[in-house]
Amino acid sequence: MRIGLFTDTYLPTVDGVVNSLLTTRKTLEGMGHDVLVCAPEDKKNGNPPDEKAIYCKAREFKKYPGYRMAKVFSDRLTLAMRDYEPDLMHSHGVAVVGMKSMWASRELRVPYVLTFHTMVLDALNYYSPLKLNVSFVGWLVRRYLRFFLHRCRGVVVPTSAIAREVRALAPRVKMMEVIPTGIDTKRFNTNVSGREVREAWDLDGNEVVLHVGRLSPEKNVNTLLGAFYLVKKEKPDAKLMFVGSGPDMDNCQRHAHKLGLDDDVIFAGFIDDEMLPSYYAACDAFAITSKFETQGLVVLEAMSTGKCVAGVNFRAIPEFVKEGETGFLFEPDNPFDCSRAVIRALEFNGGLKTETRRMAERYSVETCTEKLVKFYETLIESAK
Repeated sequence: MRIGLFTDTYLPTVDGVVNSLLTTRKTLEGMGHDVLVCAPEDKKNGNPPDEKAIYCKAREFKKYPGYRMAKVFSDRLTLAMRDYEPDLMHSHGVAVVGMKSMWASRELRVPYVLTFHTMVLDALNYYSPLKLNVSFVGWLVRRYLRFFLHRCRGVVVPTSAIAREVRALAPRVKMMEVIPTGIDTKRFNTNVSGREVREAWDLDGNEVVLHVGRLSPEKNVNTLLGAFYLVKKEKPDAKLMFVGSGPDMDNCQRHAHKLGLDDDVIFAGFIDDEMLPSYYAACDAFAITSKFETQGLVVLEAMSTGKCVAGVNFRAIPEFVKEGETGFLFEPDNPFDCSRAVIRALEFNGGLKTETRRMAERYSVETCTEKLVKFYETLIESAK
């Protein structure tokens, strides 16, 4: 099968969408399929050389450093797809590259599928691209998303929670399938050692709470910082580590300082991808406070290494964090409730290893990609 993958976010930027696309691509190619990626170019930092990638002219999205918006008036993508002759076109975004790929699919009469990764309407509160009333912009975006979704032959959603939201937004979606992004359960496993990471950050004798992801306003990190301030009252030797960076890092560091946590919160920044399993292995519990997640891939990565998770009781997270089985839930925007969940997760360190690992194995990259390929085949057959 020849598959065109399209994204509005790509390397060198790293986020959940990029990780999902890279994981899907690698596994599809391992299964013998041919994949061509189309993404915005990054003139400032440079895209990685890749014979199986096409980069569209783009400009930086100033409200969110590290992200680019492809230019609308360019036919390079259509011409590339005409030469490539794909069997199916799969977009991982709904912005300019997503729209351009949809136009190309209609011109080439190729089935088009979208993975709905991002809660665009929620993001408007932080990154509205237009200097207009947010409510009005939200109305416009809602209309656009409904238009876009109704014109896809198929829509992939990572969790049942998002399926319900998409159905409410676009009730006439033709075909929809819940297919999470799979994780590499061989790479993230319970035998990985975290000793090197603990030694590097001088964490011997400390209980470590880990957060992995971009530090941006929608990730709600200040709730975790407030919760950790309360955790310290019961566990004075605890440390909180953030792996990742982003536009809200300075704000997070200032907030930690205001709470008097300078010596107890570690901002590790971006790390080499090869080291990520070791960081999960080095922690005693994992925490996520974001209400923005459509899946929360990091939750499954943490579980795959046997870690108990303190997760927000909102949207996709409760589908993986089962109270007392794989972790502990807390109510959104409630630092006290979050602190209780984090403390319980620390106290159950290792005690739920079997259950968390079993949950992760249900979403192995092989299992999820096989399900995706079957959906591709159904869409191609329905287009005949």
